[in-house]
Amino acid sequence: MCYIKPGAAGACDRYANQNGELVRVDPHILLERTVSHGGRLVPFQAVADWDGKIVQEPGLFVTAIGAGTTYPDYKPAPFIVASEIDGVDMVTVVTEGIFSYCGVKVKIDTDRYLGPETAAVRADGEAVGHVTTSEYGSQMLSLGGVHHLTGGSKKQGRVTCDTLMDLSNCKPVELAIDGGATVIVQAGRAPVVNGVAEERMRVGCGSATIGMFAKQWQGKVDEVVVVDDHITGVLSEHQAGKLLDIADTGIKMKGRRSTPGRYFQVAEPGTGWGGTKISDPLSVLGPFDPKAARPGLTMLMVSTTGEHSAFYRLDEALRPIETTMPPDLKASVERIQENCEPALCTVLFMAGAGGSLRAGVTDNPVRLTRSVKDALTRVTSGGAPVYVWPGGGITFMVDVTQMPVGAFGYVPTPALVAPIEFTLKLSDYAALGGHMDHVRPLASVKDFAEIRAMPAMPSRRA
Repeated sequence: MCYIKPGAAGACDRYANQNGELVRVDPHILLERTVSHGGRLVPFQAVADWDGKIVQEPGLFVTAIGAGTTYPDYKPAPFIVASEIDGVDMVTVVTEGIFSYCGVKVKIDTDRYLGPETAAVRADGEAVGHVTTSEYGSQMLSLGGVHHLTGGSKKQGRVTCDTLMDLSNCKPVELAIDGGATVIVQAGRAPVVNGVAEERMRVGCGSATIGMFAKQWQGKVDEVVVVDDHITGVLSEHQAGKLLDIADTGIKMKGRRSTPGRYFQVAEPGTGWGGTKISDPLSVLGPFDPKAARPGLTMLMVSTTGEHSAFYRLDEALRPIETTMPPDLKASVERIQENCEPALCTVLFMAGAGGSLRAGVTDNPVRLTRSVKDALTRVTSGGAPVYVWPGGGITFMVDVTQMPVGAFGYVPTPALVAPIEFTLKLSDYAALGGHMDHVRPLASVKDFAEIRAMPAMPSRRA
């Protein structure tokens, strides 16, 4: 239903009018499996006839990138390709699926507070998703979905589609969170929060940090407080401190005490110390108890990333006074930083391969779903492995950084276009009612396809 002038490409940039014929602009992609960095290969077990290969798949894998689509989908998929793997006849069915039911799950490695859970996430002023529950050292966003694509205004649908496609194609996207921060997200790159690039994710919560480094602080400092938005740790009260015979310091913490040495809600969330609003760590403390505290008592306060740290001594009035940090404590702060992993953004494309897409594989679509659940059919996206959710349908997730560049497109429905491949035995394909008359040999595809090298992926046996 698109109108394209002769010699021009359509609005989707996927198809063009070439002498009155509708052609796919990008070449169809095949992936050549290669070991990109060399090195010695070790077999999983001693096998006399092992040839040293870690990949048990064909040297050439037919992806759906550039394959095109079929509509309506009762027609066979664009490419149904036969090949032989370890003497077994196989078939790979590929199509560029049109997904109205799709989105991305974004993992942002940062201790910064990005916004309240369920807050709207906006791109170009339009709501494209929401903040979801955070994970250990990471903030999580859920973007896209059919309601944002089709349930709002035309602009909202277009902006949502553009946002999903750019994120899936590993491009940077600026997002604004209601009541929170502005963040630039790009798959495989560090997030930029309120204009500041993140360097590392936290080593753990405040309590975990105490548990990891308590012995390194023993005998060097009297008290350690690890400031954290979620669980702030206090060495002298913590079980790790008790086992190391750390004496009571009379410290008093604000917030809600959980188990010994663990405090919740010591400060409001934010972009300061340990993901809180504070810039002065002493603001989380109450007065020291004179029954246990003493002048000269030393205290280290540090964040969960080691980005913030300060050293104090109690004066005669039992007030903590900041002073120069001893070298051995400075080394422990650097050790915390060393144990923090680099901050990255992870983008997982998620879609439901249901509806009529399956009809391009078989005339009895439910059999394809069952064969995936029974592990008879392997699902990939652009050659990359996917996680298929349990339960009904073929709902899958894929790490977009493992896919070839430019794997995603769109249609003005709006909906995303993403590659999907189904690989199974030829005999199983026939049994599920596959389009056997349209099976073609691999050699027939290579003549008009672009072959790209891709790092080898170990087989399940490896």
